[in-house]
Amino acid sequence: MSDTVTPALSDSEMYERVISAILDHRLPPGTKLVEDKLASAFGVSRTRIRPVLVRLANEQVVTLTPNRGATIAQPSEQEAREVFEARRLIEPRLVELFIARASKADILCLKQCIADEDAARLAGDMRRAIRLSGDFHLHIAERAGHQTLGRILRELTSRTSLILMTYSPAHAREREEATACGCREHRALLDAITLRDAPEAARRMHEHLTRLESQLQFTPPTDAAPDLAALFS
Repeated sequence: MSDTVTPALSDSEMYERVISAILDHRLPPGTKLVEDKLASAFGVSRTRIRPVLVRLANEQVVTLTPNRGATIAQPSEQEAREVFEARRLIEPRLVELFIARASKADILCLKQCIADEDAARLAGDMRRAIRLSGDFHLHIAERAGHQTLGRILRELTSRTSLILMTYSPAHAREREEATACGCREHRALLDAITLRDAPEAARRMHEHLTRLESQLQFTPPTDAAPDLAALFS
């Protein structure tokens, strides 16, 4: 009987796994992405890893430095503020478009995102809570029907995760309270969406993003580098 051969991951699958690790806060800013270790973890050659890193660099999620390799990007204060400014420009419009197209199932999906986010927060899983918060925004973008703005927001959401990892309050209780506020604001936003009140939903989206930015503390923490082999194997 012949051994079963596991098919190699595609470039898109490797990209998605790295992005998921970033969104789940398992790859903190500054983490060095060693090509040999990534290749071994994914079971592919180094040449397969490089296009994935280039794609991540083009989205400003990874920094590529000649002779030094790739690291998870460490956004500056200016970059962080620019990301939130960009989100305030496009997400109110996306939520208006979402309301015009959303089905009952789409609205129920947002409700479930909030419930799952709240459950993660109560369980003390702040990484999952932040990931689910991003999923709430991404679902609105995906169902809004605007491919260009949706693609931009996906990149901004990845960069926002890096920003939150770098500049969120260091104290666990403060992080928990911040996430709880996010759940309440998502519920308030969902109320406006359910009523199909596009102007009010746009206003609440803008206020929500402004509050998230206001909580940033621009003194980055120091975290131990994760084991890439253990993370992706």
